[in-house]
Amino acid sequence: MPTEKRFKEQLQNGRMIEDESEMTEGYKKALKATLKVSADTELMSAPAYYEQSMNAPTLDARASCVSVIQDELGHGHIAYRLLEDLGEDREELLFGREPHEFRNTYGFDQHLETFAELVSAHGMFDRAGMVLLSDIEENTSYAPWKRALRKVGKEEQFHLRHGETWMRRLANKSEKTKRRVQEAMDWMFPMGIEWFGLPDDQKHNTSQLDYRIKGKTNDELRQEWMSHTVPLANDLGLDVPAHFDEESEEYVLEYDAPVAFDAENKEWRFEEPISWDDVLDRWRDRGPANEKYVNMLQSGKIEVGV
Repeated sequence: MPTEKRFKEQLQNGRMIEDESEMTEGYKKALKATLKVSADTELMSAPAYYEQSMNAPTLDARASCVSVIQDELGHGHIAYRLLEDLGEDREELLFGREPHEFRNTYGFDQHLETFAELVSAHGMFDRAGMVLLSDIEENTSYAPWKRALRKVGKEEQFHLRHGETWMRRLANKSEKTKRRVQEAMDWMFPMGIEWFGLPDDQKHNTSQLDYRIKGKTNDELRQEWMSHTVPLANDLGLDVPAHFDEESEEYVLEYDAPVAFDAENKEWRFEEPISWDDVLDRWRDRGPANEKYVNMLQSGKIEVGV
């Protein structure tokens, strides 16, 4: 095994890793942490998407929504299977953890209360997931994950088309349905900004980049996401607090992030700036739907209203 410094140099020069025997402890730790976030996020999207999938306005739409859920469960299975190859107990990961121990992105700890929110999540959150996983597929040094993501990427394209198509339908149908999409965008867009983590100038742990587990920085990924979502919002006649700045040739926010979030009402308090430490504390505390969604998955039961 080469020294840690030499190992990182080899990875930056294109070395691919096939199994645990080729890894340093630092590499394995960084890879497992990244895989857990990916696995938990894919898994927790399923219960988040379920209820409003059953409220889809047409049978075709419901079938597509259920197909998305099935895909997401499959994507979670892929990441958990890779973790199992690295010595993790899949049953323990799925059924042995408390709800607050899951590491999914915070967007899937929120209740989706309308079909407009569901399809906006497909269009906004699945876009975020696709930006992250496309970067990993293109740049990762872990070969088994790179191969697995070919299938994932194709299925995420379907989720994205489904979400954006329905966002467009609702935005163009009536003022009422357009308003519902706008209301979804109001809380989902800043959530997407947070999705990619700390700004580069505040992120001190660079192991994902050093080991070439991913290729782009948080801010680069955030810019990639905005390059799709801001033009989409503009095309649909929806408002988002960001625009493209010609001088800097990048997308800029129209508020000073981060800001406080009222999770119960899904409202951002743009007049109340906070620190990124406060954001990290909110993520650790989990959101209002966390326990419900984890319990749905761990129990295999669906609560049906009477």
